[in-house]
Amino acid sequence: MVRTVGVEEELLLVDAQSREPRALSTAVLALAEGRAEGDSAFESELHRQQLEFATKPCRDMRELGDEIMRWRAEAAESAAQAGADVVALATAPLPVSPSIGEGERYRWLAEKFGLTTQEQLTCGCHIHVSVDSDEEGVGVLDRVRPWLPVVLALSANSPFWQGQDTAYDSYRSRIWGRWPSAGPVETFGSARRYHEEVQALVDTGVLRDKGMIYFDARLSHRYPTAEVRVADVCLDPADAVLLATLVRGLVETAARSWSAGDPPDPVGVGLLRMAAWQAGRSGLHGQLLHPATMRPEPASDVVGALLAHVHDALEDNGDFTAAEDAVGRVLERGTGARTQRDVLARTGSLHAVVAECVSRTRG
Repeated sequence: MVRTVGVEEELLLVDAQSREPRALSTAVLALAEGRAEGDSAFESELHRQQLEFATKPCRDMRELGDEIMRWRAEAAESAAQAGADVVALATAPLPVSPSIGEGERYRWLAEKFGLTTQEQLTCGCHIHVSVDSDEEGVGVLDRVRPWLPVVLALSANSPFWQGQDTAYDSYRSRIWGRWPSAGPVETFGSARRYHEEVQALVDTGVLRDKGMIYFDARLSHRYPTAEVRVADVCLDPADAVLLATLVRGLVETAARSWSAGDPPDPVGVGLLRMAAWQAGRSGLHGQLLHPATMRPEPASDVVGALLAHVHDALEDNGDFTAAEDAVGRVLERGTGARTQRDVLARTGSLHAVVAECVSRTRG
């Protein structure tokens, strides 16, 4: 049986004229709910300059692509009624004073974590892949760890922060890492050990609940899925489909390895942090740490190694040719970070960067 995959995307709300982030999520959500036929796919996020949607679980990647395009378009239509646009950028290029969302949870986060909460105006892409059990899911988490920095590099779409170039392709990943529960973790070995660790973290009182387990990959606390959380939201919707394809391939490959009794790679958290930093720093235009050796190699070679690693799973799902073509396109044109820098080099204007990305968000 082909595993289902679903995508959650966070989008920025920007003024239709100035292109500066606007705290309009309450109004846009109300408009989206009014337009919805049935349940709305949209939710509020930590900041009022954000909007999130979730696709339904899909087995066919073309259907998933249609879902992403549909909800991006619905978000754009609702935002337009409020005088805004939506844009798939993982950080805001223009200066912004983030506005914390309404509700007790968000107020608690603001009081508990102070400036860390205030500065979390970042937009990610979370990919859910179905697993048969928590045991299988933890087997997957233990085995995908070295490959997640490559997923981050493929998604890199946040080079600007508060009006300046950060020198990172994914600065969102650096901001997100400020949460105490974020980042890579050691292997767990069993579902029991995983749940014990999660409960121990919650019992410290530092975290509000299990929803604040921000591991790079975790068991979803809401769905029977392995949830990969490392990626920036992608500018091009086709890149979001590519990420989902590769992550499903990683999950299937890891599940087969777990079922066969093959041990996970014992690479430590320290090296995984180095790999994630390198991926966030240079994206696809420099070197990445190869998951098998943790030594630097050209990004194109490391991405090729990822494609080879998941080859059998992609072939079995009927996804390999499309994924290979999509990887080639991303390596040739670059990620959203490169697009943003190219527009700035051509126009000299971060406002023009946002305007260009608004149009590209819908494909």
